[in-house]
Amino acid sequence: AAVDPCSFASPACCLTRHLHLRCRADFAAQTLRGSAAFTVRAEQAALRRVVLDTKDVQVFKVTVNGQEAKFGFGEKHSFKGTPLEITLPFELRRGQEAIVEISFESSPKSSALQWFTPEQTSGKKHPFLFSQCQATHCRAIFPCQDTPAVKLTYYAEVSVPKELVALMSANREGEMPDPEDSSRKIYHFSQNVPIPCYLIALVVGALESRKIGPRSLVWSEKELVDKSAYEFAETEAMLKTAEDLAGPYVWGQYDLLVLPPSFPYGGMENPCLTFVTPTLLVSVRLLKVIAHEISHSWTGNLVTNKTWEHFWLNEGHTVYLERRIGGRLFGEQFRHFKALGGWRELQNTIDTFGDKNPVTNLVPNLSEVDPDEAYSSVPYEKGFALLFYLEQLLGGPDVFMGFLKAYIQQFAYKSIVTEDWKKFLYSYFKDKVDLLDKVDWNSWFNAPGMPPVKPTYDMTLTNACVALSQRWIQAKESDLCSFSSADLKEMSSHQLIEFLALLLLEPAFPLSHVKRMQQVYDFNAINNSEIRFRWLRLCLKSKWEEAIPLALKMATDQGRMKFTRPLFRDLYSFDKSRDLAVKTFLEHRASMHPVTSMLVGKDLKQDQ
Repeated sequence: AAVDPCSFASPACCLTRHLHLRCRADFAAQTLRGSAAFTVRAEQAALRRVVLDTKDVQVFKVTVNGQEAKFGFGEKHSFKGTPLEITLPFELRRGQEAIVEISFESSPKSSALQWFTPEQTSGKKHPFLFSQCQATHCRAIFPCQDTPAVKLTYYAEVSVPKELVALMSANREGEMPDPEDSSRKIYHFSQNVPIPCYLIALVVGALESRKIGPRSLVWSEKELVDKSAYEFAETEAMLKTAEDLAGPYVWGQYDLLVLPPSFPYGGMENPCLTFVTPTLLVSVRLLKVIAHEISHSWTGNLVTNKTWEHFWLNEGHTVYLERRIGGRLFGEQFRHFKALGGWRELQNTIDTFGDKNPVTNLVPNLSEVDPDEAYSSVPYEKGFALLFYLEQLLGGPDVFMGFLKAYIQQFAYKSIVTEDWKKFLYSYFKDKVDLLDKVDWNSWFNAPGMPPVKPTYDMTLTNACVALSQRWIQAKESDLCSFSSADLKEMSSHQLIEFLALLLLEPAFPLSHVKRMQQVYDFNAINNSEIRFRWLRLCLKSKWEEAIPLALKMATDQGRMKFTRPLFRDLYSFDKSRDLAVKTFLEHRASMHPVTSMLVGKDLKQDQ
């Protein structure tokens, strides 16, 4: 069995099968306090000891079937946290179950939780809390087997101030007044599909909802709820397309939650309740992120990577499905356009990390590596490139979708490694083994840098981006007057993003070029976050000082790491803005998400 290098828990000894969570969100202390009761099943004979993951969590008491149990903490590890070692008061036979209940309190500096004062929210009246457990932060809320190898169902009761709403990655089972405190109420939740701990999620705030489909509500603070409902109106159509491609949606509800701007990711596929960044509300990538998170309902949430070294199984397949949905909705040329954009994104990432860097392996070795630091577009885009290459090798989109659907059925509710995927691929395409044997598997999985083979892409929608970018790349000073706003007239915002991405792969432009580009295209006036992000990077690369305040503003107005980290890195590498970048980061650090703050701090050499 694959051993998870990111966890202390040993699923080979015992499995946590169900969790009953009772907790209270304390905004004054910025803690979650309560009890986590696990149904634990012994997987070996004569089980006497259970080891769980924790990180900055206090434990007050442990009982096993109601009897008090001895417990202690092991040695603290820099990013994995501290193992909690529980000695059972009696022996468990293999297959026997017991309830292990732990009284706990999270730390105000928990890496899983971000607490907002009322001033930091849109409404300015009430505090707000959200969790982000992927990859290894559930252990920073309560002790658990924090590895994707283990799946459990859960039931939760959460006490919050009565003017606030609590939501979780589960079905809502109603609310009642808190019998212990009349100023609070308790929300009930149940998740009956087994999930890994990284998909447990909680949000508490002054939230409102709007119905956007037969099984979907969108939730956000009141100020954004109508705009969000309008932007996410296509959700049901996407869900239906996904079901048509991948099989029935098993989670019941599919709600969306729009978070405050410091949320570190574009989206997070928490079951029943996808979390999304508000940067999507001014972005054409909206459809991409929603299609991506919907797709995770099959690849990731139903079929899960057993360890984070096999993260590409979650993300490569999800990007593949997301682009198939895009192809259904906008045509095959659009799917190829997006696929080629992804290849360039991968090139960009590998340029940043270096093409000999082992974290650019599709299946990296994460022994003593913090998965947050290894996170990049590699599992997404190298993973997608492999699947796209195989689609072309094995007979086209329909043939390959047959495989994907069978793969999901085969491994639903399980956690697997790359070898399981590959064995199933070979058995499904048993009549094409000669083709499969031609694939350089070792390079695809275990070599750093770009993939060994580049798939074929339909260039129809990319050609306009390439042509315009080439005009700028080849332009001399005397040619700058030949550009005009008409250049962009026929281009979609997707193509604008691609045009800027192509320019970013080139050496820095002369400042005169970038100034002329602003003069004719007025990119500074565009609010679309994907366009603005690439435009500001281009300006900083050409050392245009006027871009410095705009880049600092974008890096701090929102906290999506995809934008914030590269902008801060660019500002840091430009001598004119380095000191200001560090100063701005230190001023904003306290209000940043804990993971973002840690990673930007490392980028700017400000590690605490």
